[in-house]
Amino acid sequence: MVPLQAGPTARTDGTTAEVAGRDQDAYRISMSTPRETALTTGASGRAEMVVTHAETAIALRSGDVAVLATPSVVRLAEEATVAAVAGRLAPGTTTVGQRVQLDHVEPTPIGGRVQADAVLETIKGRRLTFRITVNDDNGLIAAGRITRVVVERDRFMDKASATEGDG
Repeated sequence: MVPLQAGPTARTDGTTAEVAGRDQDAYRISMSTPRETALTTGASGRAEMVVTHAETAIALRSGDVAVLATPSVVRLAEEATVAAVAGRLAPGTTTVGQRVQLDHVEPTPIGGRVQADAVLETIKGRRLTFRITVNDDNGLIAAGRITRVVVERDRFMDKASATEGDG
């Protein structure tokens, strides 16, 4: 295991930001100022689906019941966070998932319509935290938070390619 090393604190004023990790330079990006992007708290996104057998716990092997699987709920919630920042990031950047905190509290059967909503709650350097609610026709089925991190797409993919096969 490679120990994490602390790096400079990420800043939102357009200066260089980095994340702690094995190779800090792999994730270093130059953050855009608010004038260059429309990324602000309150930005929201939505993703919708109709539950099919492919999204059930049985199909995803996360259980033995034919209802919407928790991994499918997480996927839909992540899709809503991506929608919330679509067109709002600096060119060459994207977001990647870092943390999911989600309570899946009600089942949804096959054929049920499901909608995930994400609202950008906080921006701390490159970390974006979204409040998530997921509803079906009967009401709330899941809620929580998802944190995503803004990265420079090419450097991130270079880092991913460099670690391929290191498992």
